[in-house]
Amino acid sequence: MKTLIIYYSRTGTTKKVAEILKQKLNCDIEEIIDIKDRKGPIGYITGGRDAMKEILTEIKPIEKNPVDYDLVIIGTPDWASNMTPAVRTYITNQKDKLKKVAFLVTYGGSGLEKTFKRMGDLVGTQPTATLGLKTVEVTKDQAEEKINQFITQL
Repeated sequence: MKTLIIYYSRTGTTKKVAEILKQKLNCDIEEIIDIKDRKGPIGYITGGRDAMKEILTEIKPIEKNPVDYDLVIIGTPDWASNMTPAVRTYITNQKDKLKKVAFLVTYGGSGLEKTFKRMGDLVGTQPTATLGLKTVEVTKDQAEEKINQFITQL
């Protein structure tokens, strides 16, 4: 099964998991780049606000075409029980090209299930598998078991 991991990461947490998955699955990977500056405290606040309001953002052009893949794993941090604006933009622009999806969400607090639901609703189909990891699990390298379970579900 030809797989693509596409993700957005503000702090590097989601990127770390995406890179682990890439190694384990031996698949392609691409980062979604938000043109809007989301760094620092102001970026954190405006990012959360934009996520809550379900605002789209401008992203750099994507190189890999999801239609070329049997499975696309979409990764995002949870911002206020929502996907990031960059991931919302990607899904909005590419949903007609997505055959089969799985979701990766990193989060600090709660709202994980709402984020998965909103992503599924936007794609128009439910995911084959979901992986939710708390930031602390990723930063302390305690995510191995959950990652392996996710891979088994794929």
